[in-house]
Amino acid sequence: MYPSRRRVTTLLFGSALTLGGLTAAGCGATADAATAPRTPRSTPPPDRRVPLRGAVNCRDVGGYRTEGGRQLRYGRLFRSDALAKLTPEDVTTLGRLGLHTAIDMRVASEVSFDGADRLPVGLTVTSLPIDDTGLFAAMQAAIATKDPVEQQRLLGDGKAESLMRDMYPTFVTNAANRTTFGTMLTRIADGDRLPLLFHCTSGKDRTGWLSYLLLRLLGVPHTTAAQDYLLSNALRHDADAAVRAQLKQAGLMQDPDLLIPLQEVRTGYLTAGLDRLHRDYGSIPRYLTAGLGVDARTTARIRAQLLH
Repeated sequence: MYPSRRRVTTLLFGSALTLGGLTAAGCGATADAATAPRTPRSTPPPDRRVPLRGAVNCRDVGGYRTEGGRQLRYGRLFRSDALAKLTPEDVTTLGRLGLHTAIDMRVASEVSFDGADRLPVGLTVTSLPIDDTGLFAAMQAAIATKDPVEQQRLLGDGKAESLMRDMYPTFVTNAANRTTFGTMLTRIADGDRLPLLFHCTSGKDRTGWLSYLLLRLLGVPHTTAAQDYLLSNALRHDADAAVRAQLKQAGLMQDPDLLIPLQEVRTGYLTAGLDRLHRDYGSIPRYLTAGLGVDARTTARIRAQLLH
């Protein structure tokens, strides 16, 4: 008998957050190749990471410098993974950020299986889902087979990487996704909604795309914005390894390393989205205006709110 979908989800996204005192391993760029290093070692800035036990990828977007020499303000904008597993102490820590807005990009199935956000009293979440192209369901289905041959067929030989590469262009081609990303940028431009936190499930793909766009809109160089994107690999490293270990121990996967391409962010995933962006719009500014409906006035307000 296959395990329930809820049981699989708990193993994937819940148990890893309570195993072994998870901490950030550090910051390192992961190469987009099968031989990519799995253990990043350089340390992320201590003033950027928000230390939570129930969410391992929560951080301040502030501190980065633009090409023009300005700097992003700390304490205005935060990105994270899901907040459903926060401890009471975590909720207190989150409360100290003084958040006015929390945006959840998870689709309904993710919220249903993983749980609603746990937030400080008085803070309610805004649901603005971004389509994950069925990736969450596909990963669940593969694990639920408990069949190593079937799991290899579904995820092996580059198929997991393809699932990830196929998702990123939909941030550009899917009209509903474009509208939602545009809505989020418009809300970030509203000073009354700041400080603001946005997140998805792992805080790496949908959240990573929006963070990259924001940093580029603000004038942060591509190299720096890409490093921020890849930082998820370091912050999620221990939690993701714990998930794989428990899946193997539970007899659900003989080769849980098949999940690594789904758990990581890679340069090639971001590039797949950016290549489509440039094919359809020619540039990031054109994508922001024609694709997301973010006009020059909104862009100026975002810069005014987040830069000094």
